[in-house]
Amino acid sequence: MLSRAAAVKAPRTHNLRRVTGSSGRRRREGRESEPQRPNMSRRVFASAVLLLLFVMMCCGTGGATAAAKPKSVEGTLPEKNFGWRDKKEGEALSLLRVPSLVEMDGDVFAVAEAQLKEGGSNFFTGIASELLEWTDKESRELDTTKLKTQVLVECSVENNGCAPQKGAQEASQNLKKVHVSRPTTVVIGNVIYMFAGAHSFEVTEAAGTTAAAAKWRLLGAVGNVSNDGSSGKKHIYWKDASVVPRTHFGKQHESLTRLIGGGGSGVQMKDGTFVFPVEGTKKDGKAVSLIIYSANGSGNLSKGMSADGCSDPSVVEWKDGKLIMMTACDDGRRRVYESGDKGDSWTEALGTLSRVWGNNQKRHERGVGSGFTKAKIKNKDVMLVTLPVYSNRKGNGKGELHLWLTDNTHIVDIGSVSGDDDVAASSLLYRSAGSGNIIRG
Repeated sequence: MLSRAAAVKAPRTHNLRRVTGSSGRRRREGRESEPQRPNMSRRVFASAVLLLLFVMMCCGTGGATAAAKPKSVEGTLPEKNFGWRDKKEGEALSLLRVPSLVEMDGDVFAVAEAQLKEGGSNFFTGIASELLEWTDKESRELDTTKLKTQVLVECSVENNGCAPQKGAQEASQNLKKVHVSRPTTVVIGNVIYMFAGAHSFEVTEAAGTTAAAAKWRLLGAVGNVSNDGSSGKKHIYWKDASVVPRTHFGKQHESLTRLIGGGGSGVQMKDGTFVFPVEGTKKDGKAVSLIIYSANGSGNLSKGMSADGCSDPSVVEWKDGKLIMMTACDDGRRRVYESGDKGDSWTEALGTLSRVWGNNQKRHERGVGSGFTKAKIKNKDVMLVTLPVYSNRKGNGKGELHLWLTDNTHIVDIGSVSGDDDVAASSLLYRSAGSGNIIRG
């Protein structure tokens, strides 16, 4: 199956392991009789319930289209119209990747990049979403019959937009499927905002899905939740997609040849600013992590960025307007950065969180984003992290997802939350409205 949702009780205190790190070194303290540090109680999760959603490694993290990576395109693009359509018969769902979770009016939806297959080798992507409905079962797979998968298409303005067409009419409009990758979402009021990387292919046999036929750009879209007219079920409906032109950011970061969504979820800060983690690519091919933030309706690209080779960013707001960004770097470690000026400058959090997490294979986990969110548990501000752990002890090479809790000084390993599943990317959402629930995807 593609993704799994689970509800589990938090482990008992004797299963908790404290991890403290400095410059990448880790120390575990696993006995309940050890003295408790006053700043970090092991009992904060005593009654918490964790609601989980994760993407399993068996489905891959990169997707089949990654083999033919499109070339970056600089400059502005001709004016285009975009439209969303539902997945058609004959378009099979192959895998889900880059999950995020959004809450709207008490309902929680899973959102992910959906890789679709049409015919023998024509792969493209869309956006899949599903309302999570919990039962007494501790774990269940996402129901593909309930997934709503939408595909973005592009057409020229002179063709009167992207009104639904069929058969020869669709071919005559020269519609192009738009490959939408790494959706990154933030909920503001009753609207879901999404940034994603996008490249489009001609929907013709002659053009094919080749790198030369592709055009990269940063895409913005909005979504709303409404009831399906026939079934009465709630779904996310995407609309109003548009390209964010390079000229929008002026001459800032001219060294970047492309900019895509970081994947997962963004955050709304206490001052009303909403923040999207994004990933850039430099002219030398190195990935960097940074943010786009918006206040008063204008989008701004942060002046600062991570070190070269650090991708898959996830962001939380900590205290006093401080942003903390976690990245996956080429040396196999997770570097963590702090910023108090909305990304104008980033300082690596050495001695606290940075380089604590990694894997002993020292492989770069491209596409394996971390679950990262802030929570208030028993009136204490903490951050929650989910990442796969690769154990040589078990000898199976699987990524076992662990949940960590930190107050930005100490780190507690809560333990495994994925069972026997081989886990890739994850995302976290904390429900604070009296539920005491943590959602992870």
